[in-house]
Amino acid sequence: MNVLEWTGDELLILDQTRLPQSEEVLRCRELDQVCEAIRNLSIRGAPSLGVTAAYAVLLGARNLGATDEGSLLCGVDAVCEQVRSTRPTAVNLFWAAEEMRGAARRSEGAGVEGILASMEDRAKAIESDNEERHRVLCEFGAAVIPDGASVLHHCETGPLATIDYGSALGVLHEAHLQGKRIHVFVDETRPLLQGARLTAWELASWGVPYTLITDNMAGHFMSRGKIDMAIVGADRIAANGDTANKIGTYSAAVLAKHHGIPFYVAAPFTTIDFDTPAGSGIEIEERRGDEVRGFRGFLWADADASVANPAFDVTPAELIAGIVTEAGVARPPYRESLQRLRSPAVPVA
Repeated sequence: MNVLEWTGDELLILDQTRLPQSEEVLRCRELDQVCEAIRNLSIRGAPSLGVTAAYAVLLGARNLGATDEGSLLCGVDAVCEQVRSTRPTAVNLFWAAEEMRGAARRSEGAGVEGILASMEDRAKAIESDNEERHRVLCEFGAAVIPDGASVLHHCETGPLATIDYGSALGVLHEAHLQGKRIHVFVDETRPLLQGARLTAWELASWGVPYTLITDNMAGHFMSRGKIDMAIVGADRIAANGDTANKIGTYSAAVLAKHHGIPFYVAAPFTTIDFDTPAGSGIEIEERRGDEVRGFRGFLWADADASVANPAFDVTPAELIAGIVTEAGVARPPYRESLQRLRSPAVPVA
């Protein structure tokens, strides 16, 4: 089943909150439905959010019912702001919304239908470009995975998070396809269990050997020599290489550093925010307390327990051995290496 599909008048979204127990599709005909799907994590993962944002802007623009260019372009601005307000951390979402706004503005003079056609072309190009970026990224990343490696993975970075191929998990899949005898230690990834529910499900479908562990077991297995390296995705990478990813990533990176284990990040260039100098400038999303008090209606804490629930944390660049992109693998110092890779990166379609 496709993670995301644009039919021409609606956006079909595989509801990841129902996985792995059932595969249910949300049929979104209104912008509000897509925005709610983003907010409640029916669709998630920075690259997937980028593609979703592009189609969300397109859907919202089509539903404006504008009869002249001025009202359409004004409406597109409002649609983009609505999409941007859904989640604050993943930079791909903001990038794609701005790309769609630019496509509309560049088509001014083509009439309402001409502008909408240009926007649809741009959304499809963003989706195609995303696929190509991850295909190349996975090939580069597989080269850093040794044969026989046991690899820690945190959160979920397969096709569910990227539409196609995957980022960190795609790298591991490619290494497996190349015949490398890898084993993946899958962090369950509290509080919403993306690792347990989604990563394990994808690895099983590929036939990749894995062991599911709780987040606080990683240090134990590292100390026993059971984990050789770690690789994760990213929701936003600052210009200096500081990386925002699912909460718990920073802890895993600190543990890896202590045990002398290389810690890699894999993400497309659309995830790098060159306008943000360091991780301290990345806004961290704070989510609802009920996500920590229980899961799917079952409470293990008091219903009014005071909760903090940051969705992401920032891993400092000095803890990262390399950042895998579609332009190659950047190494420290990242402010220089990411800039060097920036020009030959896969061009935006």
